Amino acid sequence: MKFFDYGEVITRDTEFVVFGIPWDEFTSIEIASSAPAPNKLREVSQHLALGTELGMEIPNFKVVDIGNVTIIPENASKNLEAIQHFVDAIYAEKEDIILIVMGGDHFCSYPVIKSVGARKAAKNDFGVLVFDAHLDFYEEYDNTIYSHAAVSHRIYDLDFIGSHNLLIAGTRDVDIPEMKLAQKENLAYLNAHEAFLNLREYINNIISFFKTSKINQLYISIDIDALDPSTAPGTGYAIPGGFSYRELWTILKNISEEFQITGFDVVEVSPNLDLPNHITVNLAAKLITELISFISPK
Repeated sequence: MKFFDYGEVITRDTEFVVFGIPWDEFTSIEIASSAPAPNKLREVSQHLALGTELGMEIPNFKVVDIGNVTIIPENASKNLEAIQHFVDAIYAEKEDIILIVMGGDHFCSYPVIKSVGARKAAKNDFGVLVFDAHLDFYEEYDNTIYSHAAVSHRIYDLDFIGSHNLLIAGTRDVDIPEMKLAQKENLAYLNAHEAFLNLREYINNIISFFKTSKINQLYISIDIDALDPSTAPGTGYAIPGGFSYRELWTILKNISEEFQITGFDVVEVSPNLDLPNHITVNLAAKLITELISFISPK
């Protein structure tokens, strides 16, 4: 089964490639299970309408779905290597393709961003925008540097990432140690409540942050808990006060008009915690196709 029945072969005309990383080894909450999310997203896509909100036809997007990275249980080094090889193989077929990643827990974003940035950072105009209820900026969590609670720090540690080109938006559950560390490192983040005060200004602040640093290429990482749990309950950390679907939709639309999106991911969707009507998985699938529609005209 493929996401929206897209093909699976990258051709000269392909613009987007979808793939899954069914890996949730580094989640810090036992009840969450995000590894099944990629296949669940494919399943629900068979029952969603084939038009976007702005009237674009989803089957006409130049997208392929090449399946999932093969994950070996409890073998972090092999899995990190497998993800990097998987991404390298995609770029070997088409260098200017846009990656669409379905996680898995948020740590899945790290090896992808590492691989994407290694190719895009040469122009010094590459940045990362993360939507998340948390900073995930611990140096270590549970005595390991491999944790979804430390993923932003692992991204920050990359040679081509710094306080000028990494921004986290939607935060509202920040612990004191990581808050102090973020202040020390001058990490930029926007709390969720600021969006409710003035969404237009919130969007402008995101755009201004990257424009000031002369960033043109963006990778976007969407932790589903950036949305309010009343909108997306199927996640391990249901923190109140997040974005509505419409607010995040509006932010993504505006961001896509201002920057070249080199790839994006949707992570931390836990189908086992979703409602019987699959509202969270449906929302994630809609976010993916809507964001494709925002990027495609460019």
